[in-house]
Amino acid sequence: MNNINKRIKRWANSLTGQILIIMALGVASAQFISSTIWLRQLQSDTEKNVLEVSKHMSYRIASTISYFTALPRNYRHIVIDQLQSMGGTRFFVTLNREEIRINELHDSPLMDIVKNQIESTLVKQLGIHNAKIAFSSPDDLHVINNHTLLTDLPERWGNHSLLVKPLTPPIIIIQIPINDKDWLYLASLMPDPYFLDGVSALTGERLFTMSVSVITVLLLSLLILRRLTRPLAMLARAAERFGQGDSKPIKEYGSVEVRKTARAFNDMQARIQRYLNDRERLFASISHDLKTPITRLRLRAEMLDEDDTRDAMIRDLEDLDMLVKGALQSVKETDIHENRVDLNILRMLEDMQSATNLSTVKLIISGHLNSPYMGKPLAIKRCLGNLIDNALYYGNTAEVFIEDEDDGVCVRICDHGPGIPIEQIDKMFQPYTRLTPDHSGHPGGMGLGLSIARNIARAHGGEVTLSNLPESGLEAKLWLPRH
Repeated sequence: MNNINKRIKRWANSLTGQILIIMALGVASAQFISSTIWLRQLQSDTEKNVLEVSKHMSYRIASTISYFTALPRNYRHIVIDQLQSMGGTRFFVTLNREEIRINELHDSPLMDIVKNQIESTLVKQLGIHNAKIAFSSPDDLHVINNHTLLTDLPERWGNHSLLVKPLTPPIIIIQIPINDKDWLYLASLMPDPYFLDGVSALTGERLFTMSVSVITVLLLSLLILRRLTRPLAMLARAAERFGQGDSKPIKEYGSVEVRKTARAFNDMQARIQRYLNDRERLFASISHDLKTPITRLRLRAEMLDEDDTRDAMIRDLEDLDMLVKGALQSVKETDIHENRVDLNILRMLEDMQSATNLSTVKLIISGHLNSPYMGKPLAIKRCLGNLIDNALYYGNTAEVFIEDEDDGVCVRICDHGPGIPIEQIDKMFQPYTRLTPDHSGHPGGMGLGLSIARNIARAHGGEVTLSNLPESGLEAKLWLPRH
């Protein structure tokens, strides 16, 4: 799960991922906004249509109510029976002995438009203020009395006017008390059986259309972005390889800006490589030129008669020779020309442990390596050797902890020595910097070990850091990333 999260995070931080996310959000937002605008316009048009239909319907309802209330009382049931037998009207009309309880549907803006229009028409046309208006579903609509459902009636009574199979559109019911005993019950369907269907900006069809649009745009964008970002990825890999000592020109292709960047990078690494080659030749020349006069001076010093003067000159020449060798060693060991191979760092440390534990000092190793590390073997061995030599020299005992993770290998080397003052930790990586002036017996006593170790780690894209342990001692941490 952690690997998946890291990959998603790495993809989201990439140029391709960020552009695709922005485009996906943009397309989805545009689709949603356009759907919302279209839906609002549709709702406005629907409300206008429902209002217009309600006006005509309310006038017909008023005419029907006026007709039945105008009939003599003895004729009302006869007319209703004839209408129910013939099924020839769009209104279902009954004369009931009680008010029918209606299981009303939840109000909606369109329902309110219809109710308000019918109510206002009845008031204006007939002066009726006590009409009961409600919407109900045909499945649980009671008619005639509070025990009879619409679906219980004979098919010829209500099916023609109120049932539209297989649909179940809502039915509007108007109940008006016409005297102390009778209620005029009138039910009708709206002309459009779908007028109350909910319309949403995120219906299944719209979500499917939006998804298809987003996926299509993303696929096309991905093809274009891969073509655009491939040169940038190659440039990044080339810069990383060049930082690790592998200098190769890259192919200049892609857009005009990318080609200019690749050309500038090739020119830059060519200039840096020329500088490195000149530096190597310069130090080789200095080494050759200085060894000869130092040797002549040593021979002449041996011929001096005064012992004190002869010994002083020989010591000065030895220090000079050590400085020259140290400078050459610093240049050569931080610019190791070798190929990268799979390294078993744990086995490398165990070999050092076997050689070290033969003496009075002790090296302890713990941890494991999940997979080999791709690096330069001699360089990594010198880096680890310098750090372990320092730990053994100052603490006599060194503990090495290996922590292998997906993104890199961490080697922590802890000793029980005096540690380093915090203000001097950064200075310890400078060449010829030593913690104590007396470095006799220390194999890296010229103060170059930490500088060489850090340069080798950085050449692999890693780092070496120092920190004091809580109680006593020093921890040298080597971090080597996996590429």
